[in-house]
Amino acid sequence: MRFGINSFLFTFPFTNESTKWFKTFKKWGFDSVEIAIDDPAGFDAQQVKQELDKAGLVCGSACGCFGPDRDLRGDAQAQRNAIDYIKACIDHAVTLGCPSVIGPVYSAVGRTGGAEPAEYKKQWKTVVKNLKVVCKYAEKRGILICMEPLNRFETDFINTVDQALKMIQDVGSPSLKLHYDTFHMNIEEKCQADAIKRAGKHLGHFHACGCDRGTPGNDHIDWTGIAKALKAVKYDKEVVIESFTRDVIVIAKAAAIWRQIEPTRQEIATKGLKFLKQTLR
Repeated sequence: MRFGINSFLFTFPFTNESTKWFKTFKKWGFDSVEIAIDDPAGFDAQQVKQELDKAGLVCGSACGCFGPDRDLRGDAQAQRNAIDYIKACIDHAVTLGCPSVIGPVYSAVGRTGGAEPAEYKKQWKTVVKNLKVVCKYAEKRGILICMEPLNRFETDFINTVDQALKMIQDVGSPSLKLHYDTFHMNIEEKCQADAIKRAGKHLGHFHACGCDRGTPGNDHIDWTGIAKALKAVKYDKEVVIESFTRDVIVIAKAAAIWRQIEPTRQEIATKGLKFLKQTLR
């Protein structure tokens, strides 16, 4: 099990200049960095890999950013954009030496219209078709795509582990896994530990967030139950702190961070990391 930090907490968009944070992340005790890729052309992946090596870190995952123009269930252009974008993220993942591209790859974040059953079924088939394309590309490149259910306020498409497992079954690719996020699933699952157990061997990535997007452990989430469930399914991959503060204004607005959830973002990183190492290992 490796412990990582998502770059969202300290910088956006990610550029070559963002690598200045790597030494600090290493000093705080992180094993890996999750790089949020807004614009694949916005940084030199080879240079970033060199900076990771210098700092003694690895890129544990490449986090996708999906706006209205990147949507596997959107109009024809948005679908093409999303496919091209995911493929570009996969290429960067190869160069960065990271195992997976993660996030809500199926849809634009914030799309919450609540489609009628017939329309939802149509959208589902469209996403299955498009995911088969990108998963085939991922298979050839040796990269996993880890699909993240989001809470009902951020998507009306895949909100639960069971929905994600159905998508994984319908796509039928060994490169498609489930990405679990404690913040979203605190809203959507009756019991987080049970949901993790249902995910089982399909669990490919894990985001550790407080129930309010703050510091893991400084909240009401049943972390003991989660730790037991992760052990039960023999999860040994990335555990990443993905939280947001007002410091990165664009991301704060996108994630609806309107107040000071924790004293500092450094506290989220350092206290969260200490808690996760004590609880999950």
